[in-house]
Amino acid sequence: MLVFYDEKLALLSVPKTGTSAYQEALQTRADLVITDPPELKHAPLYRYNRWIRPMFERVCGVELEVAAVMREPVSWLGSWYRFRQRPFMDGKANSTKDISFDDFVRGYCKGQQPGFANVGSQAKFLETQKNGCHVTHLFRYEDQPHIQTFLEQRLSVKIELQKVNVSPVMDLSLSPEVEALFRRKKPEEFALYDSISQD
Repeated sequence: MLVFYDEKLALLSVPKTGTSAYQEALQTRADLVITDPPELKHAPLYRYNRWIRPMFERVCGVELEVAAVMREPVSWLGSWYRFRQRPFMDGKANSTKDISFDDFVRGYCKGQQPGFANVGSQAKFLETQKNGCHVTHLFRYEDQPHIQTFLEQRLSVKIELQKVNVSPVMDLSLSPEVEALFRRKKPEEFALYDSISQD
């Protein structure tokens, strides 16, 4: 997570949406940088609302706008699947070694998710809070020029991105029946992604 006080902007770090590259590029420009532990680096909106927002509101008298990136849901699961294929995950309960992508997504759709498919939810991560705290600027991961232009204009800075935390390249063909299952079981993920303005 990055906070830019003068620009009154917080950038959430949704896992598997490329925000680590922006964090790397902008951390010397930010006023608050949270890189560890992962529970705070990747703090969802509800955690931001409970801890970070009140700190700035009560101490500084400001309400920050919140920016975040969301990835197309199948692609997002694909990134998690690839990440958990890495050799350092071998032997761990959340490794996807010897598990097909279809079986990974089937596991994700279960009420009781197996360890290898327990990766959270973008919709839950970004969910508007009861007090009205919400993501002010939501971008599609697939529209990198839009994200970069917004941040460069808002922060008056030129951003040079480096590839960070890249997972192995592999074919991720999801069978039509499993994609249909995913859409049926997790409609909120697709509804939120489809609602993102591309203007």
